[in-house]
Amino acid sequence: MEKLIVIGNGMAGVACVEQILKHAPKFDITIFGDETHVNYNRILLSSVLAGEKEMDDITINGLDWYQSNSIGLRLGVRITGIDSAAKTVTGDDGSVTDYDKLLIATGSTPFIPPVPGAGKEGVFCFRNLDETKALLERAKPGIKAVVIGGGLLGLEAARGLQVQGADVTVVHLMDRLMERQLDPVGGLYLKRMIEDMNVKVLLNKSTTEILGNGHLEGLRFKDGETIDADLLVIAAGIRPNVELGRKAGLNVQRGIVVNDFMETSDPDIFAVGECVEHNGVVYGLVAPLYEQGKVLAATITGNRGPVYKGSISAAKLKIMGIDVYSAGFFDDTVAGVESIRYEDPAMGVYKKLVLKDGCLAGVILVGDVTDSHRYTEWLKSGADLSKDRKNLLFPGSSPDKGLDIAEISDAETICGCNGVTKGDIVSAVHAKGIQTLAQLKECTRASTGCGSCTSMCQSLLRAVVPEFEEERKKVLCGCVPFSQENLREMVRSQQLKSVQEILDIYGNGAGCEICKPALSYMVDMAWCGDHEEDRSARFINDRVHANIQRDGTFSVIPRMRGGVTTPAELRRIADVADKYNVPMVKVTGSQRIDLLGVKKEDLPKIWADLGMPSGQAYTKGVRMVKTCVGTTFCRFGTQDSITTGIELERRLENLFTPHKTKMAVVGCPRNCAESTVKDIGLVGQEGSWQVVVGGAAGKNVRKADLLITVEETADALRAAELFFQYYREQANYLERTYDFVERLGMEKIRKETVYAPPPVQEALLTRLAKAKALSKDAWSERDTPANPTQFVQIQPLETVAL
Repeated sequence: MEKLIVIGNGMAGVACVEQILKHAPKFDITIFGDETHVNYNRILLSSVLAGEKEMDDITINGLDWYQSNSIGLRLGVRITGIDSAAKTVTGDDGSVTDYDKLLIATGSTPFIPPVPGAGKEGVFCFRNLDETKALLERAKPGIKAVVIGGGLLGLEAARGLQVQGADVTVVHLMDRLMERQLDPVGGLYLKRMIEDMNVKVLLNKSTTEILGNGHLEGLRFKDGETIDADLLVIAAGIRPNVELGRKAGLNVQRGIVVNDFMETSDPDIFAVGECVEHNGVVYGLVAPLYEQGKVLAATITGNRGPVYKGSISAAKLKIMGIDVYSAGFFDDTVAGVESIRYEDPAMGVYKKLVLKDGCLAGVILVGDVTDSHRYTEWLKSGADLSKDRKNLLFPGSSPDKGLDIAEISDAETICGCNGVTKGDIVSAVHAKGIQTLAQLKECTRASTGCGSCTSMCQSLLRAVVPEFEEERKKVLCGCVPFSQENLREMVRSQQLKSVQEILDIYGNGAGCEICKPALSYMVDMAWCGDHEEDRSARFINDRVHANIQRDGTFSVIPRMRGGVTTPAELRRIADVADKYNVPMVKVTGSQRIDLLGVKKEDLPKIWADLGMPSGQAYTKGVRMVKTCVGTTFCRFGTQDSITTGIELERRLENLFTPHKTKMAVVGCPRNCAESTVKDIGLVGQEGSWQVVVGGAAGKNVRKADLLITVEETADALRAAELFFQYYREQANYLERTYDFVERLGMEKIRKETVYAPPPVQEALLTRLAKAKALSKDAWSERDTPANPTQFVQIQPLETVAL
């Protein structure tokens, strides 16, 4: 077999190798990558920075893919030289490797403006995983972050930093954001919407100096102004990485020059991706790179025939939740072109079509990209649109629901992030029996990138698959018609810090008993106390910290950690019951004591007399940790369940959760405290603990699933905390753990909690610790009520004399 060496383990190079493998295997392939990571999706680095995805989530090809295809992988080795005469490449580790064919896919490097101070501590680029990790470590709430560069990469970095709580300013040299994709009006629309999300934008700003004594403190501009900064991201553009091409003696201009077959000036050396120049054009978007890879794969495998004729530069993306589409030539100030426009400032929608000789030459869409696929097709086909001008901006709907899909050719790219065409999807449907979007994602990776092609993928499935199962996301309620997943993203990315703010912007301004408690929980989870609490958005139980009964009285349950109490506590409970004529005192199934029939106005006095913390028996939060006596007294005990249970309850009490959360710890597999039917359970064994989650003992009984088995008590508590916080962040409001684990699956949950990389685990625990530090015993409001009528009994309307 011939030896094929690939320099570059990025998206373009590996995608090209995938296409090569589709042809008859004829190469012994070795891939060199100067990073220490397997191939991943760089487009999603901003989602990692924003905390929406973990690093493992953006992996495209895991180690198993390289192994199953017998591909040699040399990670962390930078190729420093090419000897095209001897046909060898030299690595920075001293290795010399010979080749028969060579594929250069070295991509691009970030452009660092020649500004004094660019090497100071606190200055970053944003092009790879390691840089993203470094930014995540520095991005903290309140930190002053500045991004130099108002292009796509800069705005994505700004979004990620803002979601992490940073105070973000974007500094841009030009007169508008994304000047390569937007005209002045489109840039203004984008600027307004980004500023509405509390990201500052400074245009026409040239940075002349990065200030600070060894570490970043601020920036100075050409006009003399300065700005403070704790963190700086430079995203001022990219340059093709062509140095190896020059060393190999190839024809290099702006990029490594290739012909229509993706061949360089050396017949045994090929090139693909951002390092390439074709017909004078260098492409920086991912879709053209995939198109190049398919042509190159055919050429290098001896199937010469397909040619690369260049790509239409079309960018469809979502920036901070704002849809933007730009393609072709959009400067309508030159002779021979005309434009058609539509603007709706209130809705944030701007559309512009540029026509030349009756054909579409360029498009800009901001805020509404529904018809982007249609415009892309018209750009490629060069269709004469002269007779249909009145319908170009708002094409009429067709009675044929599948017409839009039928008009798209099989070669048309549907998912630009992963280079998936319509033909790829149709073939996968027929070969794999795909019926859902989730199956399509798993099989083809379509719609797993930025997500802008999701609606098109669904439309395609709807047209091709008779049994297509529509995946509908249930909206929270009619008052605010968005899914909980979308609302969580809106709250975080747009820094919405009150229920009323959400309802005013995205709802009916009023809300109801369904959406207001859910929104209140979302805001609390997102900001961990750094928000405006609206007590009226909570249930009556949460407003008065007691469980209302059918007769309008309340139930009071003090906390007894681990079900353990003292004679003094029992005497106080008895005294309170006598003093306030409590109608019933009952032992609960949660190893606690319930005082039933308490009047609302007596609640603060009873809490004070008890001198015990709230048991949270009334709220969507941590209820209790039930225990058996374990090794303290039981002759069968193998673990100290009482001490462990009390510690678990101390760590998690007073915290809110999507639904009530019940826990238990048992000292042996006899399971006397029923750990296996609790939301979180710890089961002691000889020399180890099992941590189980998602159990239920209500109307429907469900045995909990095993999360992990550990030897040390500290590790069992840590695993419980990891799941607890993950459930708090990822579950829908009013979703119990048993529904949550069935929806997500234990494999995913383990991967993102107990098997997650250490930084991911520490981030979960840090957010939990922050929430815990801000939590308080709700019964402390006995001394300082939230409002004057908090504990005033309101008479039923039917009993009030009119």
